[in-house]
Amino acid sequence: MSVPTAPEPAPALDPPARPPRSVVVVGAGLAGAQTVAALRAHGFDGRITLLGAEGVPPYDRPPLSKELLTRPAPVWLRDDLGVDVEKLADDVRLADPATRLESRPDGAEVTTASGARLVADAVVLAVGSEPVRPAGWESAAVLHTADDADRLRAALRERPGLRLVVVGAGWIGAEIAGVAAGAGADATVVEAAASPLTRQLGAEVGAHLSGWYDAAGVRLRTGVPVAAVRPAGVELASGEELPADLVLAAVGARPASRWLAGSLPLDARGAVLTDADGAVPGRPRVWAVGDVASRAHPVFGTVPGGHWSAALHDPDATARSVLGVGPGQAHAPYVFSQQLGHDLALLGLPATDGAAHGPVVWRGTPGDGPWAALYLDPGQASGAPVDGVATVRAVLLVDSPRDVGGVRRLMNRGEPLRLDLGRATDPAVRLKDAVAG
Repeated sequence: MSVPTAPEPAPALDPPARPPRSVVVVGAGLAGAQTVAALRAHGFDGRITLLGAEGVPPYDRPPLSKELLTRPAPVWLRDDLGVDVEKLADDVRLADPATRLESRPDGAEVTTASGARLVADAVVLAVGSEPVRPAGWESAAVLHTADDADRLRAALRERPGLRLVVVGAGWIGAEIAGVAAGAGADATVVEAAASPLTRQLGAEVGAHLSGWYDAAGVRLRTGVPVAAVRPAGVELASGEELPADLVLAAVGARPASRWLAGSLPLDARGAVLTDADGAVPGRPRVWAVGDVASRAHPVFGTVPGGHWSAALHDPDATARSVLGVGPGQAHAPYVFSQQLGHDLALLGLPATDGAAHGPVVWRGTPGDGPWAALYLDPGQASGAPVDGVATVRAVLLVDSPRDVGGVRRLMNRGEPLRLDLGRATDPAVRLKDAVAG
């Protein structure tokens, strides 16, 4: 992965009443490291303190599942992106997470697990997310940290033919099941919805992914909720028992914000609502970025965290806001996945604020080479003919990695993407040539 181009200097906005001379960045993942780098790139020469929780330098999380067995060591950001927080920050505490945030008239105070009380002119929350593990599922493994990956990797290598039951056919569940089956594990995926990735992509699109599991040597059980998880396996709501040597819970993630309850208003997911630059309304010295933020977007409305692109790109706009320089570019949500022998890239947001997504039209034929799903604006009448001009909220590319860059550029223009559907649904026509004038 290449280092993002250093941002061009921007015209100054009205400066804050007192420009910050100290910033505490809470979270030492991709979003936190990128925030530290962006502050320095925009000329901040004050004191930066970085707080982490895992006790290791920042690393990239996607390879933990996608390359579980081929990359036994974390992808350190100092090597991958050239972001060395030990050199950029003045005080790096990688094993001293924040436990309390208190607003002050002149800034904010962060208390850490060690009892340290850090007062700063500005605080940036980049604490990421944590895996969901329902009550009673304590015996289930999860995959979120480098330590989690080490344990899962060891289990797969030390026990040939390991019986693995993955609960959840989302991004992580599909990626791990494919990797495990490829390593000789006896892998089963259990999904409560009717098809894989229903919550993320919708049932109509998810149904076209079901056949991938069998082709990769993975059993897929859909429409079957899990009643209980035990060390020896899983009990389905039907009463059926699925024996397992290892159960992996892959049923989603939530912002790692429990410690912020009472300090900041949180939404139903536990996310911090922010403006387009990450500033927290009513808290003039607090910002949030990455998985923990639900960020306002000029095209997509409120965009929940959890998108890799948010952790990579949004810190630039946040750093600009902290320092009072011109706004940065708003990037469209972007999720990529390598699962069961296929590449997927979702660009944009199929729906917002929990609403159902609009109609889907196809570019190419699912199951017959590369294809794409175009998610139309919910205002588009369902069942309308595939012609005319429509607003496209999201594009799912399947096995089309060379098209990702072009679609990202279309989505990042800062205005709704309007396509001539007659041309956009023709795989022989480049999507950029289907943009309506």
